[in-house]
Amino acid sequence: MPQHQYLLNCIYLPPMQTLHIHPDIRLAETPPAWFYRSAHVFEQLREKVFTYTWQFIGDTRMAPLNETVYPFTLLEHFIDEPMLLTRCKNGQLHNLSNVCTHRANLLVHHPAAVNKVVCKYHGRRFGLEGNFESMPEFKEALGFPRPCDNLHTYPLQTWEQFLFTAIQPAYPLQPVIAKMQQRIGFLPLADFVYDSRTSRDYLVQAHWALYCDNYLEGFHIPFVHKDLNSALDYGSYAVELHDYFVLQIGYADKGTQTFVLPPSHPDYGKHVAAYYYWLFPNTMLNFYPWGLSVNVVKPISMQRTRVSFLTYVYDEHLFAQGAAALIDKVEREDEFVVEGVQRGLQSRAYTTGRYSPAREGGVHHFHRLLAQFLAG
Repeated sequence: MPQHQYLLNCIYLPPMQTLHIHPDIRLAETPPAWFYRSAHVFEQLREKVFTYTWQFIGDTRMAPLNETVYPFTLLEHFIDEPMLLTRCKNGQLHNLSNVCTHRANLLVHHPAAVNKVVCKYHGRRFGLEGNFESMPEFKEALGFPRPCDNLHTYPLQTWEQFLFTAIQPAYPLQPVIAKMQQRIGFLPLADFVYDSRTSRDYLVQAHWALYCDNYLEGFHIPFVHKDLNSALDYGSYAVELHDYFVLQIGYADKGTQTFVLPPSHPDYGKHVAAYYYWLFPNTMLNFYPWGLSVNVVKPISMQRTRVSFLTYVYDEHLFAQGAAALIDKVEREDEFVVEGVQRGLQSRAYTTGRYSPAREGGVHHFHRLLAQFLAG
C-alpha cells in the first residue's frame, strides 16, 4: 500500500459520531479530534450540558441591600440568558428572568434600589419575587393574568456569600456543597473579601473543554510549571472523583504556605497547600491558605474562551507574598499549552489518544460526564 494511502486510511473519520468514553480508564480513548472541531458538537454542548448544570454567578455583594436589583447575563456570548438578581424587603434573594412577559423587553439595565420592577416599554409591573402585579390597558383581556405572566424564577443556590444558578439543573447542588464543606468548612468563607485589583479575565484561543482538560490533571505540572512544581510535592498529588465534581489536593513541604488544619479535619497532619475543586462543567474553586481563586470558563466559540479569575482574599499577609504573581504565571503557562493543543487538533494525522490511569482520572471523569449529558 502506498504511504499516502496508508495515512489517509488512518486519519479518516466520519463527519459526526456519538461520543463514547470507555468506563475503564485503562482501556479508554480520549475524545477524537472531531469532538473539538465540530460546530454541531459545540452547539450540543451548549444545549445539553450548560443548560442543565450549575454556574457560579458571583456573591451577595451583587445585591447587598434589601429592595435592590442586579441585572446580568448568564455566560454572555454563549448562553446569553438575561437574568435579574433581586433582594426583597425581607432580605430574601431571588434570581428571575430579566425579560418582560408581555413583549420580551429587557426590564432592568443597571443595578438599582427599587421596590418594584416596571417595564419601560408598556408599564407592566412585577414584585421583587417575580410576581405579576399590574398592566395598563388590559381590562378587556380574557383569562388574564396567567401564571406565565409572572417572571420566570431560576434556581438559586447559596454557599455562604457565593451564588450559583442554573437554567434547568439536572441534579441538586447542595450535596456537592456538603461534600466540599467536609474539607473547606473550617475556613471562614463569609470573611473572604472580593479583590477587584487582582481579579481579571484571560482570553484563551482554544476550545473551552481543552482548558478544563488541562486543569483536571497534575500530570503536566513538572513539565509546564517549574515554579509550581517546586512548591508542590508532585509524588503525593491526590485526585478524588465525585458525582459532579473533582477534587485535586496539592501537598507541599513545610517551607511552603500550607493550611493550619484542625484536629477534626480529614487531612489533619498533612501539609496541604491547595484544594482544587472543579465543578462540572466549567467552574474551578481553588482554595489556598490566603483565600480563594474562582475560575469560570466561559465559551465564546469553538476556538475562543474567556476565563474569569475572581480573587477572594482572607489573609492579606499571605496573599502579599507573591500569590497573585504565581497565579498569573501559571495561567500564562497553561494558556500556552492549551493553545498548542488547539492548533495540534487541526492536524490530519491526529485522531485520538489514551489516558494515563495513574494521572488522568479527572480528565477521564470529565469526558465521561460530557458523553453522559450529550446522550441525554
